[in-house]
Amino acid sequence: MEVSFYPGCTAHSTGVEYSLSLHAVAEELGLELLEIEDWNCCGAAAAHSLSGLLGLALPARNLARAQERDLPLAVPCAGCYNALKRAQAALAGGGDMKEKLEEIVEFEYDEKLVVKLMHQVIMDQIGLEEVKRHIHRPLSGLKVASYYGCALVRSPEVVQMGDHENPLFLDEIVTLLGAEARDWSYKTDCCGADIAMTHSDIAVEIADRITDMALEAGADCAMVSCGLCQINLDMRQSARGRTRLPVFYFTELMGVAMDLPGTNKWWAKHVVDPRPLLKTLDLLPGGRR
Repeated sequence: MEVSFYPGCTAHSTGVEYSLSLHAVAEELGLELLEIEDWNCCGAAAAHSLSGLLGLALPARNLARAQERDLPLAVPCAGCYNALKRAQAALAGGGDMKEKLEEIVEFEYDEKLVVKLMHQVIMDQIGLEEVKRHIHRPLSGLKVASYYGCALVRSPEVVQMGDHENPLFLDEIVTLLGAEARDWSYKTDCCGADIAMTHSDIAVEIADRITDMALEAGADCAMVSCGLCQINLDMRQSARGRTRLPVFYFTELMGVAMDLPGTNKWWAKHVVDPRPLLKTLDLLPGGRR
């Protein structure tokens, strides 16, 4: 199966372990990721804070590149997905904004373009039964707090990901992999990544509150699908006399459950080393090939 693919900036920098695990899982599942040509940064919150028009034009340019193929566009990062969906909404709304964006980017928007998060591609287009066939090392005993963050589910009318207050789609992946999804109330709180450089003390407080609540809910790790959420929670949580919480990408846990090779390349990129936790549950070492 082929899909167009927008990797986003973190795939080549702070989220390289997401990229490595994602490509390994995709290969295992027979999913070919066709990277769109000449893509650019989506702008994230930085562009939007400077100019609303720039914050829409940057992702609109990526939509234009994706339209060159008649395929769904798969996006791994929640922040990138949010930006692309906001641009799509502006273009679909018509009027002056549509005209401005099409003029700036020099393209004509095609409403047939479908933008999907990576987990949607895996769960909806590959399918649960096919994913199950590739699970060789169920994550028995692992208690996971699925962390959605804000960009993945808001604004609900734009991202259209279902229940934006109590989403469960990442929990379904946890259960599929044989782990236990813990119920907790901070799953959609903002992680504070956008203020991490300017107000780092506040970002630390936010990261601590979220990881504290995950631990209080009985989780021994968190699972995310956003490069900014992962690096912020992984790097900025303080020890404060308690166990620091490993923060996985969902594709990393899929790779463990699939017993894929090369997982040590992923763990080396984490600030909070997840290997001690995995070792206690006999989930290391992996690698069938």
